Amino acid sequence: MPNTKLIDRHNRHLNYLRVSITDRCNLQCMYCVPQDLIPRLSHAEILTYEEILHVVSIGISLGITKVRITGGEPLIRKGVYEFLSELTQIPGLLDVSMTTNGVFLKDNIENIRCAGISRINISLDTLDRKKYEKITGWDGFDQVWQGIEMAQALAFYPIKLNIVALKGVNDDELIDMARLSFAYPFHIRFIEYMPIGQSRMGNASLLLAPEIKERIRVLGNLVPIRNSKNDGPAKRYKFEGAKGEIGFIPALSQHFCEKCNRLRLTASGQLRPCLLSDHQEDIKGPLRSGRSDQELAEIFLKAVHHKPSDHNLAGHNSIRVCGEMRAIGG
Repeated sequence: MPNTKLIDRHNRHLNYLRVSITDRCNLQCMYCVPQDLIPRLSHAEILTYEEILHVVSIGISLGITKVRITGGEPLIRKGVYEFLSELTQIPGLLDVSMTTNGVFLKDNIENIRCAGISRINISLDTLDRKKYEKITGWDGFDQVWQGIEMAQALAFYPIKLNIVALKGVNDDELIDMARLSFAYPFHIRFIEYMPIGQSRMGNASLLLAPEIKERIRVLGNLVPIRNSKNDGPAKRYKFEGAKGEIGFIPALSQHFCEKCNRLRLTASGQLRPCLLSDHQEDIKGPLRSGRSDQELAEIFLKAVHHKPSDHNLAGHNSIRVCGEMRAIGG
């Protein structure tokens, strides 16, 4: 197979594949779970681990060098640690990381490390135990925080804490969350809420990066950090004297579409060129029908061809994405 680079119509080189291995999650976060219950995918509808590894290998032959495993909650799927071990050993894959809600970290952090994962993102929208239960539907803050501390003890780096900023929910904690960067080498990342699917948040008023940035300036001067080649979309900063970093992901207020380098493989086997668009290309059907690797590679190229120049979630003609975040693997 020729080593065709995944370069889209807007001259963006796509080398990053986010892989959702399940649409299931053990939490019910208010900004993710729909008001009306949406049926979960059946076992047969979800790609097997062998199929995921096959698709990833094809992506690598086309120029994919970075993979992030997501869900739902990826650690909820049986056999995940053996899968991660196989994934991290694929030649040509330079960077493998994972996003988790942290619930299973405490009991499985050594399994994750032994599988070859050293970089993790952990969703943590509050430092308040009662508020954590309100946001997620489960009283588990203490367990998650213990898992984070264990990850630090085992030298995971970077440990990124993902905070979805929600006006009227956790905006009174922005300063406390940012202050963590002084005590820990964590990357504290404030993420603008994105209207995806049918979450209970509905059209809640948005809390955007410029306002968050202004609020936390009381802690000191934010010094910009130049992004490295393999960095994601976060705008990186550091308080003077801090051990960690502050990041902003301004998906709505200052979208980063012109620099987007990613594709997504959904739990149901769809290649999705943009998180904030419902367009996707089926690769599960052709894979299961025995199509050649060259034909499967053509599906990658077709998905890349349909990657839009930017999203349309902000502005006067904004649209709402119908796909659910838990199955897309945001």
